[in-house]
Formats: sequence, structure tokens, C-alpha cells
Amino acid sequence: MDERVSSDALPLQAEDGHRWQLLARIPAQPQAALLWMPALGVAAKHYLPFADALAARGTAVFVHEWRGNGSSILRPGRASDWGYRELLIHDLPCSEAAIAARLPRLDLTFGGHSLGGQLACCRLALAPNVAQHLWLVASGAPYWRAFPAPVRYGLPLAYRFLPWLADRLGRLPGRRLGFGGEESRGLIGDWARSALSGRYAAAGIGIDIEAALGALSVDVHAVVMENDWLAPASSVRFLLSKMRHSRATVTLLGDHALQARADHFSWMQQPAALAELLTR
Repeated sequence: MDERVSSDALPLQAEDGHRWQLLARIPAQPQAALLWMPALGVAAKHYLPFADALAARGTAVFVHEWRGNGSSILRPGRASDWGYRELLIHDLPCSEAAIAARLPRLDLTFGGHSLGGQLACCRLALAPNVAQHLWLVASGAPYWRAFPAPVRYGLPLAYRFLPWLADRLGRLPGRRLGFGGEESRGLIGDWARSALSGRYAAAGIGIDIEAALGALSVDVHAVVMENDWLAPASSVRFLLSKMRHSRATVTLLGDHALQARADHFSWMQQPAALAELLTR
């Protein structure tokens, strides 16, 4: 890592006692700040190569940690459950406050991968003045009708089976299934409802998230990976359509431009081209 970039792990605690570390890569003279939100089941540390690439280009990067992953003190189970509410209302505001305290004069960009991008949209809809820009990487809505045939035909069954299994076992054993990590029942329930209905909502949040997304006005840069069946261009367009007052730029990245296979996860191993694109 460039010696002019500082490496930090900021200890944070939410109002309900949840503790985790906010990973940071901060250049000596940052020109911008990014709060990055991981994909489902992916620990924050796996985005450090991406953070390093962005920091080398002048962006201070703070990688959030979802409950149940990495440095989080929680793990899902019968006695430990959470959903979108806890992530959006308790945890993310703590990370936002830590960034504001560290770099109070810099504009903030929200960014996210997969589910992280979706939750970045939802958080910004709930708190529209927190960030000035939004980056979505391999991140589309999971709504089954937004997927091309024949993939979409089997999705409703999967979207009903996964929350059923999570309820039965007390958590979703995602690593054994090849989907996400060990996930909480509430999180999978909120995710599956949006996947079946096409609408974002969260148990325990009284605000109409769909209406808030419709009122949001922000500059969005969405990057679609050419070989990404988990977030195809159609699902990205559906997500962007919810933010009808926002200004969106969509970039399709192929293998040659990325210098890696342009799929849902491979870009994380060689993120330099993506970092250059986003900070151009």
C-alpha cells in the first residue's frame, strides 16, 4: 500500500450495543470520501484492494461492515436476529458520523456492491442530505420480473424457499447453499419481500421507502458487469427507475476493459480499472 495512505480500523458501536470496525484507507490529501457497503455475506476486508486503488487516486474510502460479518460481534441465530431496519437506522448512521468527524469538509459518496448498493439507495432515500453522489457496482434490484428469461421463471420459488429455510433453522446457512454467508432471518425476509414484490420496505420502518426513493435527487453512476447474471442490466435499470428524479450514468464493463472476468465478484480481485472509471 502507498505509504502516503493511512490504514485504520475505527471501532464503532450502535445504540443497541452492536459493535464493529469501520475499515478506512485515507490518502494524505483526500479529494473525496466514500462510504462503501459490501454485498450480502461479504466481509469488509475483502474490499481493501478496491479501497487501496481508490485511495491511490485521492479518494478516502471507509468500508462498512454488515451485522453478522467480519468484525461484527454478532452472528445470526435463534437468539440473534435483525433486518434492514437495524442496518439502515442503527448501523449506517454510526459509520456516517465517524466519516463526518474524520473528514468534515469533504463531500461524501455512498457506494455499494450487490445488496450493498440496494441498501445504499434505501439509506440515501431515508437521509437524502448525507451523501452527494451514489455509486452502484454489480448492483440491481432482485425483483424476479426484472430478470431475463429463463432465469426469472425459477426465482419466485427460490425467494419463497430461502426465508422458509431461514425461519426453520434460525438463520440461513448461505455458505452451504452457495448464496451469501450465514444470514439472519429478518434480513432474508426483507430481501425476499422486495424480490417478490419489486418494492423496498423494512419491518419496523414506518417511512415509505419507495416514495422516498422516488423523491431522491442524486447523481448516480451504475456499473454493470457484462457477465453478471446476478445483477443483469435489466435489474439495474429497474433499480434506477425507482429514483426517477436522479441523474444516472450506466457503464457496461467487459472482460477486456476490466482486465478480469466481468462478473459479480471477480472484479474485486483486480479493481484498478473500476477505480479509475469511477474517479475519472
